[in-house]
Amino acid sequence: MSAGALHLITGKIAAGKSTLAAKLAAETGGLVLAEDQWLATLHPARITSLDDYRRESERLRTAIAPLIVDLLRRGLTIILDFPANTVASRTWMRGLADEAGITATLHFLDLPDDLCRQRLHARNAAGTHAYQASDAEFDQFTAHFVPPHADEGFAIVRYGPE
Repeated sequence: MSAGALHLITGKIAAGKSTLAAKLAAETGGLVLAEDQWLATLHPARITSLDDYRRESERLRTAIAPLIVDLLRRGLTIILDFPANTVASRTWMRGLADEAGITATLHFLDLPDDLCRQRLHARNAAGTHAYQASDAEFDQFTAHFVPPHADEGFAIVRYGPE
């Protein structure tokens, strides 16, 4: 059986991570696993702070990791629509790839804050996303964003503003 493929996406809030995940799924026939969807379903209206998010995200990652590795080992393509925005989160994701015996591809949406904030306002107005983020929350989460480095062990594909 051939090894699967793992696609990860990093970028600030409203950079287009979920949009890229859907595009990658259409192109590869892969399965999208979206953290926002899981958390909104499992914990509706209970994630109201960064601490809440960290706690519930960690629980979800612990629960879903064996499934992801098993799917990769079975040859499936997985698009992990979980924020790969810190070295720690990417280390967890690289661990999934390592355990499955593959190299993950990290898609880096390298967009300026003002463009992401503009997209966030449009997304909030449309009401199409599981979470509505304020400007203050954008600033809070963006403060923790760490761009990826080549030495993290991924094949990196960079996307700039277009």
